[in-house]
Amino acid sequence: MVEDLRLRNPKLARKVAEKIKELASREPLIKICHVCGTHEWVITHYGLRSLLPENVEIIPGPGCPVCIVPASEIDEAVQLALDGAVVTCFGDVLRVPGSRMSLLDAKARGADVRVVYSVADAVKMAEGEPERQFVFFAIGFETTVPSTAVEVAKGPPRNLSFLVSHRLIPPAMRLLVEMRELSLNGFIAPGHVSTIIGLKPYQSFPREYRMPTVIAGFEPLDILLGIYMILKQLRDGEPRLENEYVRAVRPEGNLKALSLMNEVFDVEDGRWRGLGVISASTLKLRREYERYDSRIRLGVKIEQGVDIRPGCSCHLVLIGRIKPPDCPLFMRACTPQSPVGPCMVSSEGTCRIWARAGVELRSSIS
Repeated sequence: MVEDLRLRNPKLARKVAEKIKELASREPLIKICHVCGTHEWVITHYGLRSLLPENVEIIPGPGCPVCIVPASEIDEAVQLALDGAVVTCFGDVLRVPGSRMSLLDAKARGADVRVVYSVADAVKMAEGEPERQFVFFAIGFETTVPSTAVEVAKGPPRNLSFLVSHRLIPPAMRLLVEMRELSLNGFIAPGHVSTIIGLKPYQSFPREYRMPTVIAGFEPLDILLGIYMILKQLRDGEPRLENEYVRAVRPEGNLKALSLMNEVFDVEDGRWRGLGVISASTLKLRREYERYDSRIRLGVKIEQGVDIRPGCSCHLVLIGRIKPPDCPLFMRACTPQSPVGPCMVSSEGTCRIWARAGVELRSSIS
């Protein structure tokens, strides 16, 4: 509690903001990209952008795990539910649009779709109703992968299978840095993901791309310090990987979790909503665990879905190319109560965060 208060101390925040202004005073436009929905919530909720000089832009990347699930995989979950399986999922997945409908729409049509707080809840439900087929819709970045891996490795009930939709963050960061039109100058790497994977997966960014990269925590001062550390690297001309979130992130990550992930999953190329196929960015169950794969067991596979609906600009919001108000549907046809695009659905989606905060900032990221 004391630590939280210190990391939200307005006086300290203003001091760091002044240091940021000093470092940025002789620089042209600086674009720093974060890849975490929680980072965006903190930045927006606490008004951190208002503390920064005009030439420092903080751009949200594809850090919302629900937003980047391709429509085809939502379609698979919907089809399984309509065919009679009990589909279990986290609450923020319910309203994510598929090509034609969401899981909530399927539930309204009589499908059995249940919200769970963890994969362990799905296991208990399946054990309680052995005569029915259960599916756990496994969504999330590296943070949630270990919990799925634990239940798979333990040997779940025979009537439970997994629709795996896990994604890996570093390959998406590589895609962003290779988009020349974004002209990024630094990364704030996600703290939650980094508690699992550690520092090693980010080493290529300063080495290969000369991209300053700082792992940061989730309090206002964490993020401001992360920005300061990146600006200092830019001033010194020495891009490197630094860990601001030392109280939670170890250099080696969580070795037990990583070992379990490697035991249960293989890495493959995969599609991200609105971003296309990203190399080595998705997970699938290894051959010895294929009997728990919903796509194989229940015979569902939808090759192509409709990721972006007409007029929706989620694909541009996801890479920070535009801000939410630049989308023609934002807070008009697309609202938190009636979302059109996935960025307006989840509490980690940039559009929803901005809508809830009532953000009215200048449009168009330069």
